[in-house]
Amino acid sequence: MSAPAEAIPEAPTIHDILRSRGYRKLLLLSVLLGVPIALACFFFVSAQHALQHAIWEDLPNAVGYGQPPWWWPLPALLLAGLLLAPIVTRAPGGGGHQPVNGLGGPPLGPDALPGVIFAALATLPLGVVLGPEAPLMALGSGLALLAMRSAKRAEDPKAALVVATAGSTTAISTILGGPLVAAVMVVEAAGLAGPQLVLLLLPCLLASGVGALVFTGFGNWTGLAIGALKLPSVPPNVGPDAGDFLWGVPIAVLIGVVVSYAHRLGYLTADWTARRTAVRTVVCAVAVGVCIAAYALITGRSPAEAALSGQVTLGALAADPHSWSVGALIALVVCKGLAWGISLGSLRGGPIFPSVLLGAAIGVACAGLPGLGVTPSLALGMATASAVVTRLPVTSSVLAVLLMGSDATNQMPLIVVCAVVGFVTAQLLEKQRR
Repeated sequence: MSAPAEAIPEAPTIHDILRSRGYRKLLLLSVLLGVPIALACFFFVSAQHALQHAIWEDLPNAVGYGQPPWWWPLPALLLAGLLLAPIVTRAPGGGGHQPVNGLGGPPLGPDALPGVIFAALATLPLGVVLGPEAPLMALGSGLALLAMRSAKRAEDPKAALVVATAGSTTAISTILGGPLVAAVMVVEAAGLAGPQLVLLLLPCLLASGVGALVFTGFGNWTGLAIGALKLPSVPPNVGPDAGDFLWGVPIAVLIGVVVSYAHRLGYLTADWTARRTAVRTVVCAVAVGVCIAAYALITGRSPAEAALSGQVTLGALAADPHSWSVGALIALVVCKGLAWGISLGSLRGGPIFPSVLLGAAIGVACAGLPGLGVTPSLALGMATASAVVTRLPVTSSVLAVLLMGSDATNQMPLIVVCAVVGFVTAQLLEKQRR
């Protein structure tokens, strides 16, 4: 008779893991990490906001300009390239991931943190057309891994990965206004299901919830600007009708095409800067400055509208969309889109924030079409562009709803449909590129 087969050990259930001492310690560590990571993110974004304000408002006023002149981006971006070039070529981690590759990639270790922080604070305020979200996530994961190393727990790769994810989630929740978007992003990006998803999500929720609370409370206490992505004012809320849907779907396709091709420019600049990186980094930075200056020359408006992450311009556009002509919005999309594409492949920062402005600008530019309202156009533009860049339509829909405010539930069906349309359009264009 053959020997009986060995019994296959049962996999531990969620109940078993939640009761385990190691996982409870991991949850406690996530809570404890939320406070220092949130404080670090607070001072990071406050410093970036102060530098940006000084360069684009205080300094022009000090030398006699009511707003930055058209040529202002040229020396600013030249300086940004000169400061970034040695970081990209010599610093550990190269100043962070290339933004054209999205927010993914392995977490950066503590050794890369100085380069990431310097690259962001030295170049983003000078007008680089990227956002702070990627450096913030690198800061959060790097500090979390540093804590693991200090606690001598880095030998457990699974625990280190969970803690690093919790740290980056804490950081991104601070700039997106709360833990909800960050949690949805983790769920959608991880692509997990069942117990694995729950076990990853719990530390991220705890850390990001505590971090967002500390971040917001500390901002209220100090009075310092925290630069979160938000819309101080939005157009009057009206429910979308048949005309909004009939126009919304083709506009979502248009946004998907425009943003995808601008993003594709990032791959070209990434390939071009792969050789003799230092010189070509400076050249690309200057090219970004030329695009921004061209916008100011074409429209007669401030070059700051086409520079930077787009947070301030997005708020101004949402508050008073009728102060922008269709020609100015088209110039903004073309010039900022080119500057963003160049920045994606050659500079350092996050890819999401400028894309949200591009989508909003395209949507508002189309709002004059018969039967299409300004509010639905703004909402669908932000959701669609974010979905194109992140490839996360659910996260993008939640982000757009939160940005539009408490009355945005009326826009939710249109937001979701257009986010999916933009996502599918981007995927089809990506397949053609390959």
